[in-house]
Amino acid sequence: MLYIMDRMSGAAQFGEKGGVGALHEQLQTADAVVIGAGAGLSTAAGMTYSGKRFDEYFSDFAEKYGIRDMYSGGFFPFPTENERWAWWSRMIYVNRYTKAPSDVYPNLLKLVQDKNYFVLTTNVDHQFQMAGFDKDRLFYTQGDYGLFQSVNPAVRKTYDNAEQVMAMMAAQGFVKNAAGVFVPPEDQTVAMTVADALIPVCPDDGSAMTMNLRCDDTFVEDDGWHTACQRYNDFIDHLDGQHVLYLELGVGMNTPVIIKYPFWRQTAENPQAFYAAVNLGEAACPERIADRSICLNADIGAVLRELLYRKDK
Repeated sequence: MLYIMDRMSGAAQFGEKGGVGALHEQLQTADAVVIGAGAGLSTAAGMTYSGKRFDEYFSDFAEKYGIRDMYSGGFFPFPTENERWAWWSRMIYVNRYTKAPSDVYPNLLKLVQDKNYFVLTTNVDHQFQMAGFDKDRLFYTQGDYGLFQSVNPAVRKTYDNAEQVMAMMAAQGFVKNAAGVFVPPEDQTVAMTVADALIPVCPDDGSAMTMNLRCDDTFVEDDGWHTACQRYNDFIDHLDGQHVLYLELGVGMNTPVIIKYPFWRQTAENPQAFYAAVNLGEAACPERIADRSICLNADIGAVLRELLYRKDK
């Protein structure tokens, strides 16, 4: 049985337990904090796949093909590789090489930077590291927009793509503003294609390249992935008997076996552990850990700002 909390002015209640005040207490007293971050966290930070961000960078694709958001555009059957890489270079750039337009990630760092913490995330936008989180305390399970891999999964390597992505952005006519961010030119005219010479090719086997994103069994788990996985497992293995806060932010039910179910199990197995979920519309926990859980059906950004305010009082 799941306990699902109702929205109550940004805080849900378990009788006397629950609410932002109780979460603040858990953050202050925990020996360790394990953060589980899903897509809802980046959405709360403003990394949306539609609306203003989409319109600024993809209005030409929307007009030509009727694409209405970045997510659906990622599956569109573009007629040429030149056009497909024009799309994907923009997709990668805006979701990997630009910072989230809010204080969500910096505020989260301020809340845990003095704690023994680790981050497990299904997000691929690199926002944790861009906000200053220790890269040795991050495990990106589903890939990274900043990496390419060969379409041949036998090549068990990934390749940094910053230089190639920047070259494709410039070639399409995007220009850097005063902050060094690529934006459309004043006349809003950019090319929807890139030259053959800019299409990425694997330097090891000459195959076409693709994104290092887990969508099927061709996803490459390279040495860096396995190193981060081992660090995370080692961190978890040393938490027995400690007061651990499993803090789940914006995790839905698309891939619950990665964060949600393990957090529930680990909380149940450790009597000193506490589970907290913050997710607008999807905050819940199993009955067996309800007495050691907080579920906030609220905006993540608002909750983090309130926690930071209480921390600094």
